[in-house]
Amino acid sequence: MHAAQKPKSKLKFVTLDKESNMSTLRQRKEFLRICSKEELAEKAQDIQVTIPVQKSQEARYNLDPESFFANCFWDRRPDGVAINEALKIVCISEFKLSTDRDEGFPEVKDAEANEQHKSIIGALKAAAPEWEFEQINFVVGNHGSWLRATSTPISKSLIYKKEKKTSSSLIM
Repeated sequence: MHAAQKPKSKLKFVTLDKESNMSTLRQRKEFLRICSKEELAEKAQDIQVTIPVQKSQEARYNLDPESFFANCFWDRRPDGVAINEALKIVCISEFKLSTDRDEGFPEVKDAEANEQHKSIIGALKAAAPEWEFEQINFVVGNHGSWLRATSTPISKSLIYKKEKKTSSSLIM
């Protein structure tokens, strides 16, 4: 990823050192060139209201239904964001870790990641149709429960610590 940020490269990782929520990302100069905050907020609201309120969020919704959906959007936190201003492409990345015991785990986790950020991608596409927006998901599986993962920002890899002496399989 660092190699992609050489002076000749037009790709810029805007969340290389840490994750940022959409509210923080929105304030970055790279995002200001994509679309206005007001336009993005309007498009995000249209999409967020179609997403059912989860049971764990009902109390928050009941406190302030007017701003609940907007707050949900601005609180979304993609694992990584890279922007190529020359080609007008924004890539949102998401990292998922799962046990690989169940067949089809990559598809399940990939679908979860897409659902997680569909409002971000949809709102950005609606607010800035001249740009391309893509989501790139990284799904990692571990076999058994002897691996513990610690997720770090996009600039670092997943770090695994062995808890038992057993063989493992790591799927990437």
